[in-house]
Amino acid sequence: MAVVTLERTAPLVVHLIYRLDIGGLETLLVDTINRMPAGRYRHAIVCLTDYTDFAERIQRPDVELFALHKAPGLAPEVHLALFKLLRRLRPAILHTYNLGTIEYQAVALLAGVPVRIHAEHGRDASDPQGLNRKHNLLRRLLAKVIDRYVPVSNDLAHWLESTVRLPQRKVETIINGVDTERFYAGAPVNPAAAAWRADGAFVIGAVGRLQDVKNHAGLIDSFARLRVRIPDQKLRLVLVGDGPLRARLEAQAAASGAGADIVFAGAHADVAAVLGGFSLFALPSIAEGTPVTLLEAMASELPVVASRVGGIPEIVTHGQNGTLVPAGDPEALAQALAAYVRNPDLATAHGRAARARIEHSYSMAAMLTAYLGLYDRLCKSKTTPQQAITPCAE
Repeated sequence: MAVVTLERTAPLVVHLIYRLDIGGLETLLVDTINRMPAGRYRHAIVCLTDYTDFAERIQRPDVELFALHKAPGLAPEVHLALFKLLRRLRPAILHTYNLGTIEYQAVALLAGVPVRIHAEHGRDASDPQGLNRKHNLLRRLLAKVIDRYVPVSNDLAHWLESTVRLPQRKVETIINGVDTERFYAGAPVNPAAAAWRADGAFVIGAVGRLQDVKNHAGLIDSFARLRVRIPDQKLRLVLVGDGPLRARLEAQAAASGAGADIVFAGAHADVAAVLGGFSLFALPSIAEGTPVTLLEAMASELPVVASRVGGIPEIVTHGQNGTLVPAGDPEALAQALAAYVRNPDLATAHGRAARARIEHSYSMAAMLTAYLGLYDRLCKSKTTPQQAITPCAE
């Protein structure tokens, strides 16, 4: 547990996540904290399990960081530990993220946290359509405790209202944004990424945790098909990220006959420095919200091939700034990749259109304004002069 002594001059937001490590949600959280005006809100991050050196990306010196070291299972002692921590910190807001943290909103109520927000950034591979009755019942029951559910795509908002059956007044969509000053064509590239293209290879890249929902297995299958389809072109597949499926995916790559051209690059905290090593960005996920890595790739002027799932079709317009394919169809994915390999002009045109799309609709500034507005409105409506916490910003 790392503790920083803070001057209590602004209301505190406690962000509760499962683990602080390299990932899209985690990147978005850190970037949001770094870019929010320092005088408006203070921030603390509480990890149910632990955090890694990814936490070093937090630039603000006033951010507190805690790890509860939760073991697998129910772990009631973690509920008690969080209760005690919230009573000590006395935050104005508890902001939880995804299904793994939602149950702790009840703890926040008991601890006297005035404002309770829950964000939905996507669904799991085990339930890509979000139909699990037990989980949706939990979300519905906790609507009495949670002031606002924040989906990060219109698709997720529709699901919360129509499938989970949450009251519309409880749902407020805030679309993810990306830092276009950090992600752009021609951004500095690290030496390893530069080497991927040094021999003239067309590099298909993916960035994400190596887990089922990202469907890297399908991408490896498609890449093997692509090499057969275009044997005269030097091709390379680069998987940036780490996770529980790495050994299995490495075995699949070796067995595919394409293993020599598949790079497992491991986790990279500075994604902007590796995207320049790609010729194309692939995202064959089974389920997604508004994937941050997709926004970053498009801001970097990369053409994209992605699954037609979740919030992805809201970002990628098929045939204009990228290509959409059915999830779990390796042949369709291979065909879409081949179109860009064979037509560099198409890749360039779609990359430029992708950048324009991000600049127009997915700015970091718009996202920050939306979160600040939500925090301010809920704090103003939920806190009173009698409450012994710092009032929220007006």
